[in-house]
Amino acid sequence: MRWHRAPAKLNLTLRVTGRRLDGFHDLESVVAFADVCDWLGFAPGPGFELSVEGPGAAEIGPSAENLVVRAARALAARFPGLVMGRFRLVKRLPAAAGLGGGSSDAAACLRALAEANGLSLADDRVREAALETGSDVPVCLTAHARSMAGTGEHLGPPLRIPALEAVLVNPRRAVATREVFEALGLERGGGRDPDRGAPSPDSVSTATLDALELGGNDLEPAAQKVLPMIGDILDRLRRLPRVKFARMSGSGATCFAIFDAPGAARDAQASLTAEYPGWWIAATRLR
Repeated sequence: MRWHRAPAKLNLTLRVTGRRLDGFHDLESVVAFADVCDWLGFAPGPGFELSVEGPGAAEIGPSAENLVVRAARALAARFPGLVMGRFRLVKRLPAAAGLGGGSSDAAACLRALAEANGLSLADDRVREAALETGSDVPVCLTAHARSMAGTGEHLGPPLRIPALEAVLVNPRRAVATREVFEALGLERGGGRDPDRGAPSPDSVSTATLDALELGGNDLEPAAQKVLPMIGDILDRLRRLPRVKFARMSGSGATCFAIFDAPGAARDAQASLTAEYPGWWIAATRLR
């Protein structure tokens, strides 16, 4: 069985630029990927099988709803005779946490199947299968820092970002993305003011720390309506020693603090774990 990493995705910046008539929201985001991850094992063979284990297994619901299953089906529909096999998902990332865990799992599935079947990840059909599975799946296919826009269909080139240390904090409270966007309250066909100080991903080729610090996450106020403790978490992170900035990832509830001092993330993890032993807290590096 060959193992594939499914790393956590962080939205370093996230702007909501409008809501389409079909109900989907247009976003602009600079994303990066962490060292912390799920793992997906794959062994080619007849049929399809998925087993799920690990500390986060109980959070993700029935296997039939897993994005790994959806990704495999979407790819098989585009490649008749696709070799399938046995998948073993070790779930370590919290679910419904704003870390793109399910999307990263699905992307790992597509990478595994592409490798086993001699397909290129650049094949339009592979990318179509990724987007059909979920908005975050295309950016997770290569798992490199880059910009994304629209509903995930527009990806920028890989970004050069500085070596960043981060501490990730999730209070083990799931937040439904749908509820957060409902709380945002944007009408269909409505737009938002594009000049709010955040750097546009389309203009970023090298994402400096200062440029990232100027950004924000437009979903933070809406997410705090759904789960008010997100505001408390952000306040706590912003008081950490040597923190550069703190922000929520995706639609929450995971928040993160960025440091530009070696060892600061590990120190933050130790102090936060002592304060909140029941929370999921991880120090990591971003790329």
